[in-house]
Amino acid sequence: MKSIYIIRHCQAEGQAADAQLTDLGVKQSNELTAFLSDKNIDLIVSSPYERAIQTIQPFADKAGIEIKLDDRLVERVLSRENLPNWKEMLRETYDDLDLNFKGGESSNTAISRAVTVVNDILNHTYENSVIVSHGNLISLLLKHFDNSIGFKEWEALSNPDMYHLSFEDNSTNLRRVWND
Repeated sequence: MKSIYIIRHCQAEGQAADAQLTDLGVKQSNELTAFLSDKNIDLIVSSPYERAIQTIQPFADKAGIEIKLDDRLVERVLSRENLPNWKEMLRETYDDLDLNFKGGESSNTAISRAVTVVNDILNHTYENSVIVSHGNLISLLLKHFDNSIGFKEWEALSNPDMYHLSFEDNSTNLRRVWND
């Protein structure tokens, strides 16, 4: 069986690529370290955004595992324009996966990008991996494995959040394993 723990970053000061974790976020990253300590993790892949790295760094240090940064795990861009009604527009992208706003990325494009990371992991000998990314991209990745996941589930994600994705005998199992 192969396992991938998909982690949404801890609480951060903002959405910029260089946004740091808040004091609470730092505490949360230490709680994640404790949770992961007995999971025999052998690979960590993270978004290069600072809040994602800071989320998993304490665990990586404790486990002696190098964090592999992967641009495919950056947050999905809905649009390059300022959108006052961005939340409604985001909701629409869960109903129409090919909907693409100016300068943005469709849900299907984002899903494909994230799934390639999972496929790369599955094509190696890693047994227990961690992916650290961002809420919208994670919800779309989860949707790939469970089509019932949508806008409502995105809204319900916490910072941090974690799902366990396991693969065994052509079967995939997805379950939430973090309680906020």
